[in-house]
Amino acid sequence: MSRAKGGRSRTEELACHPLTEERWPDLLRLFGDRGAANGCWCMFWRLRRSEFEANRSPGNRRALRELVRSGVVPGVLGYRDDEPVGWCSVAPREEYGSLERSPKYRRTDETPVWSVVCFFLAREHRGEGLAAALLDGAVTYAGQQGATVVEGYPVCGDDGSHYMGTASLFERCGFTQVRRVDERRAVYRRQVG
Repeated sequence: MSRAKGGRSRTEELACHPLTEERWPDLLRLFGDRGAANGCWCMFWRLRRSEFEANRSPGNRRALRELVRSGVVPGVLGYRDDEPVGWCSVAPREEYGSLERSPKYRRTDETPVWSVVCFFLAREHRGEGLAAALLDGAVTYAGQQGATVVEGYPVCGDDGSHYMGTASLFERCGFTQVRRVDERRAVYRRQVG
């Protein structure tokens, strides 16, 4: 188990919990008014591009809020000392409509997978190794819901866009590459349980 700043292990460093109705205020505190990244509210992979663009910040926030109100758990929140410091979107691949329609991220095979499509860490907690703890927490949650395979789509190298994670992060967390998407992206998988 890798150690984070202060000598604590990743799992000691972060407690991960599914985003449920009662945790919605914590997500608001973490994401702030901008919705984590320019009004995304983690809806980029769930909506058609035209709908996503039309919604921008307030509409995407409402869409995510309605998901949570309906009982859908769109991901896990990471807490350090009871303060929300990170987010990882994880769900059955079918819940990500844009991912399903993407020729770039077409299904590798017919294996039912849960997909990890987004990470967000509070600015003051970046660079502390918490993304690995978030990914581990997302895999644990998916496994508790019956997932047998978790899949991610990280960047390979440094193109400045790491919201879907990096290949090195996924490899540190026990994922293996199953195919290259293009020169910058790959599909990684991890068996659960």
